[in-house]
Amino acid sequence: MMGKLWQKKSELNKQVELFTVGDDYLLDCELVKYDCLGSIAHAKMLGKIEILTHKEVNQIVSALQQIIESGDFEIKVEQEDCHTAIENYLTEELGELGEKIHTARSRNDQVLTALRLYYKDKIKECGNTVNKWIRVLEQLAERDGDILMPGFTHMRKAMPSSVALWCGAFIESAEDNKKLLKTAEDLMDQSPLGTAAGYGIPMEIDRQFTADELGFSRVQENPIYAQISRGKFEVTLLHALSQTMFDINKMASDLILFSMEEFGYFELPEELYTGSSIMPQKKNPDVLEILRAKYHTVRSCEREVGDLISNLSTGFHRDFQLTKGPTLKGISITLESLRVAALVVSEISVNKTKCESAMTDDLYATHKAYALASEGVPFREAYRRVAAELDQKED
Repeated sequence: MMGKLWQKKSELNKQVELFTVGDDYLLDCELVKYDCLGSIAHAKMLGKIEILTHKEVNQIVSALQQIIESGDFEIKVEQEDCHTAIENYLTEELGELGEKIHTARSRNDQVLTALRLYYKDKIKECGNTVNKWIRVLEQLAERDGDILMPGFTHMRKAMPSSVALWCGAFIESAEDNKKLLKTAEDLMDQSPLGTAAGYGIPMEIDRQFTADELGFSRVQENPIYAQISRGKFEVTLLHALSQTMFDINKMASDLILFSMEEFGYFELPEELYTGSSIMPQKKNPDVLEILRAKYHTVRSCEREVGDLISNLSTGFHRDFQLTKGPTLKGISITLESLRVAALVVSEISVNKTKCESAMTDDLYATHKAYALASEGVPFREAYRRVAAELDQKED
């Protein structure tokens, strides 16, 4: 077993080791592929500036591709993270050549690079999954959109609505949320590789080359900014995700209400309900309740990352390590929730009879007031007339 990248003479206290490593060695299983891709680009750059020979580049690239293809690369707790584990592997396989890979970079910019590549992929996946949710909402609107249903304000009947209007609200909001995701993607789309520990490398390197190799649109120029953008970019991403989760939360709240026996506008199939351990009749919308709750979990991830990076001076701090867990968690929850939300919408049926019977006369009170206003009656007078008419009916 090779040592830690920073290992000198003394051995780290085991309790401190476990405390400082935390769950990074587990979380980093998600990043192995991306760290290898960053290292492949870095090795090619080292070849370009003649730190490595053409043969050495090929050897390193081949070993890194083997890790990617294996799909089961192990990271041990004593290795701390995927970056150490991968460099140890290269050294074990290639001897001294493996020790050359860290020339002209730090673990700091290495971490940033792997995370940015991972985030870019996940943002695209989120965008595609949002599109699937939009499509099932559009299909529901096409199938049952002309069915009228009450619209509510203050949890009371207000004005006529429709299935199409309800679906359209979430569709338009989802399109706006994709713009927020695009903003997060644009922030991530700048290469930090070559900024090292936050103050650059005291040798000539080609940062544009590695940026191009990795598919970044540009180089993140200022090395201090590269470090202090960690967490800041994640907060932006988590905010975009939380906006998507906010819509899922609201949709779930509506469906819980509108699928109650007392309303019955929407119905879910039996296989989407759970039951009670004591009440045989119960059909519980647990899936909707958990979808509703998951918004708060993602929102808490956003707040957690924001709090972790505040009150820190410029430069790297180990506090940044703790931003990885909540960010990966927020991404995972959002993707899973979008898939479940799409499933639920695809299985919804609309009870036209219940919707039509709920369309009582009081829902058209505003229409009556505007009909009078269009005939020249001052709106406030029209409002009073319709209100008086409703009062007489109640009496």
